[in-house]
Amino acid sequence: MALSESALSELLVALSDRDRGVDLVRELAEYLAQELIEVQATHEIGAGRYERSGERVTERNGHRPRTLTTKAGDLSLAIPKLRKGSFFPSILEPRRRIDQALYAVVMEAYVSGVSTRSVDALVESMGAANGIKKSEVSRICAGLDERVGAFRNRTLGHTEFPYVYLDAIYVHVRDDALGQVVSRAIVVATGVTAQGQREVLGVDVGDSEAETFWTAFLRSLKTRGLCGVRLVISDAHEGLKAAIRKTLQGSSWQRCRVHFVRNLLAPVPKAHQEMVAAAFRSIFTLTTPDDVKARWDEVAVMLADRFPKAAALMDSARTDVLAFTAFPREHWRQIWSNNPLERLNKEIRRRTNVVGIFPNDPAVIRLVGAVLADQHDEWAVARRYFSEASMAKLYTVRDTDHAVTAELEPGA
Repeated sequence: MALSESALSELLVALSDRDRGVDLVRELAEYLAQELIEVQATHEIGAGRYERSGERVTERNGHRPRTLTTKAGDLSLAIPKLRKGSFFPSILEPRRRIDQALYAVVMEAYVSGVSTRSVDALVESMGAANGIKKSEVSRICAGLDERVGAFRNRTLGHTEFPYVYLDAIYVHVRDDALGQVVSRAIVVATGVTAQGQREVLGVDVGDSEAETFWTAFLRSLKTRGLCGVRLVISDAHEGLKAAIRKTLQGSSWQRCRVHFVRNLLAPVPKAHQEMVAAAFRSIFTLTTPDDVKARWDEVAVMLADRFPKAAALMDSARTDVLAFTAFPREHWRQIWSNNPLERLNKEIRRRTNVVGIFPNDPAVIRLVGAVLADQHDEWAVARRYFSEASMAKLYTVRDTDHAVTAELEPGA
């Protein structure tokens, strides 16, 4: 319904009043939201309030209060109740899983007394200046924990995962027992199925990337059904390498080339780093295993006289960094580094940076688990990561050449 000229004038005057304008924006948002709810309820019922209609399917039976937190402030709304059936307006549909998790984590920190300046600012920016009830936080957290727990504990035995990616990132968590903020490792595993689809395999939180933690994590994946692993892609963390040797026997290990080149350039003077990096990159422009290995040796010889430490690194890491050459050419770009998982880690960091300091480990799992669950769902409906034809080559190679699954040696 169009407003009259006088009503528009009054509205303009009210908006010009700085103190009144803020409340007016909230009131207008509240009015609009309530009207939208009533329109949708009328459509669901088949008739308006007190309206006689042959299309009516039920009747109103009072209202129940509901607070909607917006950037305009907390809106007090009334949700119509029905005598038969139920009604919940679409504008109040629960947030996406990630948004719910972020909201729950921040609010849990807030009501638990972790009221740092950043958390307070975030709560206020969400429009919840009046805070939130602890019971509401508990309700949201319980629902999220149940869904994230089901996702983390689902079976992995429905298919084989020839490629597995492993990595870790760190976040800050408040440790009440120590009375201080500590660094905690989030370990994430993703994989590619025998059909060429990507999946998130698991996530956990621990004190550090120690061998015992990685071993327990990988064993939990195997307990859930992880099998058929042909190649594990990761950095060269000693604890992780030892855990792979213990738990994923029979699989090859691909040392992430991106992490390796950082180590390679460390002993090289800064003035020569671009030249060495370019020579190293040239190895990965070739298209046959023999050419790649020959170029690797050429670069190592080239570096030997001027940069002996870098050449020694290349000699020691040759087998690990070139493990990808034993697999189908179509897969090389995606398996010679941990970049596919790094992109996922970047999204995790984007969310965890908002929180800053987590109140406890469950809050970390709640938010990161929700991020990973959403990514897993997106991958489920996305196109294949590897084509069906290229995956067929992978298994043809396995059946005819057992050398591609050479076990990672203890000294690798």
